[in-house]
Amino acid sequence: MEASEPLTSGDFTTATEPFLLFEEWFAQAKESEPNDPNAMALATVDADGLPDVRMVLLNQRDTRGFVFFTNTGSAKGRELAVTPKAAVVFHWKSLRRQVRVRGPVEQVSEAEADAYFASRPRLSQIGAWASQQSRPMEGRFALETAVAKVTAQYALGTVPRPPHWTGFRIRPLQIEFWHDRPFRLHDRVVFARETAEAPEWTKTRLYP
Repeated sequence: MEASEPLTSGDFTTATEPFLLFEEWFAQAKESEPNDPNAMALATVDADGLPDVRMVLLNQRDTRGFVFFTNTGSAKGRELAVTPKAAVVFHWKSLRRQVRVRGPVEQVSEAEADAYFASRPRLSQIGAWASQQSRPMEGRFALETAVAKVTAQYALGTVPRPPHWTGFRIRPLQIEFWHDRPFRLHDRVVFARETAEAPEWTKTRLYP
């Protein structure tokens, strides 16, 4: 998604469309954040309903939602298989802003997963085969041995996408924008809709 012309004239609370506002803020974060402006904290729940959170990277985005890729055998992959709902938060400290997103989760298509995997560095592709993500590991040597075996196996030609590696798309039901203000009198605006397919959003300003 291309960054749009500024929509807010310095006051984001006047924005009427959350995806366009996100693009504006994300473009500014890419200019100001020293590392990984696409980093987001991803929250899921396990089979017992216990929350789990970790940092992941936003890999793709459009008006359908926010996409990250992972091993389906990882903790987050297993948790999403049981409860396909998630929340993420972007915190851009340099801008004193954050964005929160909540909604149901769906797997991306095989074609989307194949295309993104093909765009990754070769060593990252090999790592996707070698790592049994989130599983117990007896030592670093075990991982290095697995990497060496996969490297030899795919010494020639392209590295295919592992069947256990794919993308997940969060389909937002809520997107909240937060901006730091003096004396903790922050600006907060939340956009909400009834379903992930609904074209219309309701905007509400929140007390800080």
